[in-house]
Order: sequence, then C-alpha cells, then structure tokens
Amino acid sequence: MTIRTLIVDDEPRARKGIKFWLQEYPDIQIAGECSSGQEAVKSINKLSPDLVFLDIQMPEMNGFEVLQHMNPAQVPVVVFVTAFDQYAIKAFEFHAIDYLLKPIDEDRFREALQHVIAEVNRRSLQMYSEKLKAMTSDYFKLLNIDLRSAEPEVPKREKAFLHRLMIKTVNQIVVVPLDEVLWIESARDLVYIHTAAKKYIHRETMTVLENELDPKTFVRIHRSIIVNISRVKKLHPVSHGDFLIELEGDVKLRLSRMYRAHFQEALEKR
Repeated sequence: MTIRTLIVDDEPRARKGIKFWLQEYPDIQIAGECSSGQEAVKSINKLSPDLVFLDIQMPEMNGFEVLQHMNPAQVPVVVFVTAFDQYAIKAFEFHAIDYLLKPIDEDRFREALQHVIAEVNRRSLQMYSEKLKAMTSDYFKLLNIDLRSAEPEVPKREKAFLHRLMIKTVNQIVVVPLDEVLWIESARDLVYIHTAAKKYIHRETMTVLENELDPKTFVRIHRSIIVNISRVKKLHPVSHGDFLIELEGDVKLRLSRMYRAHFQEALEKR
C-alpha cells in the first residue's frame, strides 16, 4: 500500500531530515512539502494525504490550528513534530497520538513510523478524526484558551490513559513505554519509575500520575507504591494478613491489608 505523505515544517533543514529518513521506506511517497500552517491546510484539503508530519511551532498558524481547519472527511494520520512543549506532550500522551521531539532521534523516528503505518492501515476515519479533535481541545484548555467559538466538542468518550512516560533527565527526554514499568514508588513531590533495566526519577506526584494510568493495569498496593499487575508472578503470605507480591525480576513488595481487597479484585479481572 502506498502511503502518500506531506511534510509540514517552517524549517527547511527539518523537512530535509524527515525526507532523508523516509527514503528507506518504499511504501512512503512524498506528496508534498509545506513551510507554513496556511499552506498546509490548502495542501491537505487538496492532496488528501494519508500521513502528515506536522510541526507545532510555526508563524501565523500553528499545528493545532491547522487541525481545526482540515476537512473532517479526509483527515490524515498525523505525526506531530515539536520542541519540548509540556502542554502539547501531555495532550499527545493522554490521547496516544504519535509525536517526535526536536532534535529528532533516529530510533524514535523509526518507532513512530511503525506506529503510524499500522494506524494508516487499520484506522477508522471517524474515530481518528474525533481523537484529533479531542486532543486539540485538551491542548487549548491546558493553555487556558477559550474555545467557545470553536466547533462543538466531541461527545463524551471513554477516558484514555497514558501509554508512555516522558521522563526528563539532565540532557535529554527518555520515552518509557508503560508496559515496561514494573512498579512506581512515591517520594513526596516526585516518583521513582522502576523497569527491569533501570530506575528513573519522574517529577510528578503519585496522585496526579495515578489518575493518568489505566486502573485495570496499575494498582496501588500501599500508600506509596503502585504495581503493574501484568508483571505480578506470585503472592507470598506473611504476618498479620499481609502479603508479599513477587514481580518479574524477583522483586518483592509488601501488599498492605488496606489495599488487599482492591488488588485481588483487579488481579482476578485481569
């Protein structure tokens, strides 16, 4: 299947870099390039591409405003390209939208492209269009922009949860897929994210993060610990009605009596 692709970025070097990496994908056909949001709207509505690499920070009309002006009957799959923008990233993560951070990492580019190629092949146009609208609306709400004059909001949908975490280190941002997380540990105003390979510091409170995780997968077992129940291997009874939970990698954590009933219910439904 040929995937007709449009590249939108006001920086010529950025467009050139994306074109270079796309050369190794024979199914990708470059349908055009745009250097502004207004040009992008015209090209998307005229060319009806399957895939668009869309820069967020552009003069006159940014990437989110481009989305608002697209024909809803021919919405392409979108990969957003952005410098670090906490509000945009939070909106992307919440709605599981693919994105690339500048400067673009080649491995991350390959990962994102695999996701979007699969999305192009399987997507429902109506559902994807609604997801983009909802994500755009949430982004502007985060910026405290009044959208009362915009299109009516998408009907209430089932809440979406994070699929990956963006963890900022000293000189980079690490993308950690949530299915790799074994357990999460609270430490006042931050949390420790434990995977089989590494422990990360994530500057978010446990309460805020828990609200963004799928409760069917991530369950609190102690006031300061959340576990990924898909990684639970065994339960070991200990004194006073408590249990030790054994995770992959021989990790053992105490299950408090206060959370035992909820944990067991979640484990049985898994």
